[in-house]
Amino acid sequence: MNILSLFDGISCARVACDRAGIQVENYYASEIDKYAISISQKNYPDIKQVGSVVDIKSEDYKDIDLLIGGSPCQDLSIAKKGREGLRGSRSGLFYEYLRILKEVKPKYFILENVNSMPKEAKETITKELFGIEPIMINAALVSAQNRKRLFWVGKLVGDTYKQVKIELPEDRGILLRDILESKVDEKYLVKDKSNTIRTSGRGSGIDDKHNWDSIRIGQFNNGGQGDRIYSQEGKSDALSANGGGRGAKTGLYEVNGAASRTYPRYKVEGEERSKRIEVRDDGKSNSMTLVQGDSMVQEQSVIRKLTPIECERLQSLPDNYTEGVSNTQRYKACGNAFNVEVVAHILKQIIKLLVN
Repeated sequence: MNILSLFDGISCARVACDRAGIQVENYYASEIDKYAISISQKNYPDIKQVGSVVDIKSEDYKDIDLLIGGSPCQDLSIAKKGREGLRGSRSGLFYEYLRILKEVKPKYFILENVNSMPKEAKETITKELFGIEPIMINAALVSAQNRKRLFWVGKLVGDTYKQVKIELPEDRGILLRDILESKVDEKYLVKDKSNTIRTSGRGSGIDDKHNWDSIRIGQFNNGGQGDRIYSQEGKSDALSANGGGRGAKTGLYEVNGAASRTYPRYKVEGEERSKRIEVRDDGKSNSMTLVQGDSMVQEQSVIRKLTPIECERLQSLPDNYTEGVSNTQRYKACGNAFNVEVVAHILKQIIKLLVN
């Protein structure tokens, strides 16, 4: 295949081609972030970097089999207050994707974006893409990350595009605990000045009904996006390229032992209160005492953010794929990336059409 990848990031589409068994003849990557480009070139020196999407001229790209890209989501995501949608300077780059699609006329196209976009934006994109409806695929099916994304997939038929029907991948049952590193540096541990975490009150026991969930079990302070704590017995929260707090870009997770417990409410002097978890200066909790009838269980846990390697695993990337830049840039790169196994699944279904 000859592939033109717009908003290429760290070339997860190229990794997905390898997973799908596609032999890549030419891979053209349109990307402007120097750190993302350096990661791509480290892993795939043969990638042809072609600069910004606004500078792409259709006459330079003949016989493109696949146009793929995840246009910027910052103005569409529910995480942004006062989002401008497709009128925004970044998410509005969708129209550059559309221009290139119409000019280059690849045999197939894949467009990815966030599931949380406004209904109006989703309808506009669908209308512009020849009425092709998107499919929502949650990366939780093939990884330990709860990451819902929309995919518009089309095939050139004559002078227009028709929808490629994509089936959902089978649930592989991967939980966060399955991808955690056994030993991590102490710099990933959380040391809170207030020494107090409030449980969220959401935990009601961990069982099969949580198979798709990020299980939120507590928070620091007011529970901003980077201060929420999740259990390793569920999925990770969606990785983010931006955001602050103690768990900036990854979220915070309680690991080692205590993550499988329930979080009951209890009464003190007639008042019902949430259980509190005390955290020492070393980032570990004091032993918690849970009383259930006549039984008593003491457990200890660690609250920390995820490592870059764990974030790579959440995106189905090889370990150390993003190595070579700072951790800040590694987190950002992973937050902006495709989930490789989701895209590979779509590509495999396109291959079936080619074979048949």
